[in-house]
Amino acid sequence: MSEAWSAGWRPFALLAVLCLGLYLPGIAALPPLDRDEARFAQATRQMLETGDFLRARFQDEARNKKPIGIYWLQAASVAVLSKADSTAIWPYRLPSLLGATAAVLLAFAFGRVLLGDEAALIGAALLAGTLSLVAEAHLAKTDAALLATVVMAQGALGALYREERFHAGSSRRRWVLLFWLAQGAGILIKGPITPLVSLLTAGTLSIADREARWLRALRPLWGVPLMLVIAAPWFIAISVATGGAYLGDAVGHDFMGKLFGAQEAHGAPPGYYLALLAITFWPASLLLGPTFAWAWRDRAASSTRFLIAWAVPFWIVLELVPTKLPHYILPAYPALALLAGRAVIAARDGALRRYRWLDVITVALWSVVTIGLAAAMIVLPLWYAPGLSIAGIVAALVLLLLGGSLAASASWHRETALAARSTVLALLTFALVFQFVAPALDRLWLSREAARIVATYRPPADAPVVAVGYSEPSLVFWLGTRTRSLSAEQAARYVTSARGAAALVSSDDDAAFRGALKALGWEARRIDLVTGLDYSNGRQTTLTLYAGAPG
Repeated sequence: MSEAWSAGWRPFALLAVLCLGLYLPGIAALPPLDRDEARFAQATRQMLETGDFLRARFQDEARNKKPIGIYWLQAASVAVLSKADSTAIWPYRLPSLLGATAAVLLAFAFGRVLLGDEAALIGAALLAGTLSLVAEAHLAKTDAALLATVVMAQGALGALYREERFHAGSSRRRWVLLFWLAQGAGILIKGPITPLVSLLTAGTLSIADREARWLRALRPLWGVPLMLVIAAPWFIAISVATGGAYLGDAVGHDFMGKLFGAQEAHGAPPGYYLALLAITFWPASLLLGPTFAWAWRDRAASSTRFLIAWAVPFWIVLELVPTKLPHYILPAYPALALLAGRAVIAARDGALRRYRWLDVITVALWSVVTIGLAAAMIVLPLWYAPGLSIAGIVAALVLLLLGGSLAASASWHRETALAARSTVLALLTFALVFQFVAPALDRLWLSREAARIVATYRPPADAPVVAVGYSEPSLVFWLGTRTRSLSAEQAARYVTSARGAAALVSSDDDAAFRGALKALGWEARRIDLVTGLDYSNGRQTTLTLYAGAPG
């Protein structure tokens, strides 16, 4: 990669354009996903509707699992770009898009301090295109914004480590300031994750080096108070407002529940994240062989040692925690991507010692994942859309042709070409998938299709549609905060009590609803129905919109 593209302002512009190309397609077309994204978006909408920016609520339920930071960011975005009563999801997703972009730019900015311009640019570009980050950039959740705080904190920590431990220079106040600002912001977005990553990194380095005096460069005597000034006021206010219930739910139930049990059936054994690495880090996972080889060979170097201390201890902790979800490991990926960027440069310069068995395993796993993604582009539209998707066919061809070429290049040890071409593969594939293929899978988007038939029916403003047997949060986002989930008997009484009232009834409750209506002397009048997969529970479901008529 030429020095002209990796020096000055050009790499920032290049990476920003790359991020927009990866994250913008589909941000408006993809419907809100159940269950977390829809809950975040709906809770933010209710903040705007009520003017209560202290507490997050989903309808009448307190959202005492995550801190307030992401809701404030989403509320600001919606207030500027949309309205609370709009069903447009993209303004809620904009903070995630910006957070993912900031994480990539910060990875380059700090990576060049640790590794040099070229390696940092390659690593940041690889990070931008990973499946995990692209997915999180499209979702109105915490993880992309959290990653920006992690990269800022870790970048500042890495710069201080190099200066204090190996160059005996005076610490730079700006690194210290950025470190503690990032800690405070990270706590407001997702609690202890950003401090945990930094604590594990600092502790690992101190043990490995048998030297902890460099930690004084963090200036904790004024840094910790700065962090608390950012994060503590809201925690104090919410604790007072809820009588301590927030901390009890967030710490006692949510956080401790994940540490000591498989919360919400999201349990998995140790090795889960390693097993998924070829998928979640795709397409950069094609470079994992040389990345691991370089990390081992160069482990004594300060920059490599820091990146290893960033990724490995955090990875081990997550593997040991019973509750697991694929995106939890995302804070380790910037370190892995930067190591990959450095490995590419080492391979180009002939400084990389190869392990053939590792290269073979890497290419084989990557090829399996790529073929699986190509197959999904053909099969998913056949299952969940009206038929074959032209965009899906094009995406499958791109994956097979360009992916096959990349696998061959990896076998020939052409890492420099791999880095650029894998980024092109990510751009082409994700643009097609998020903009065209996924939004067209109508039978996956039950709430969107249900909202469509409700809009056609046009219920009276004073009689919003109620749901029976289907309570996915996305339905509330599509139909509005007043949407209620009722039992079959309650819904039957509601339909008979309000002119024009209607109920959206799942197939499991269909007979009970019609029976309850008949017992009240009314007949069910079917207006329309939709059928598809409720992917939150894996069950095929039919939703029928019923009105009633006196029998």
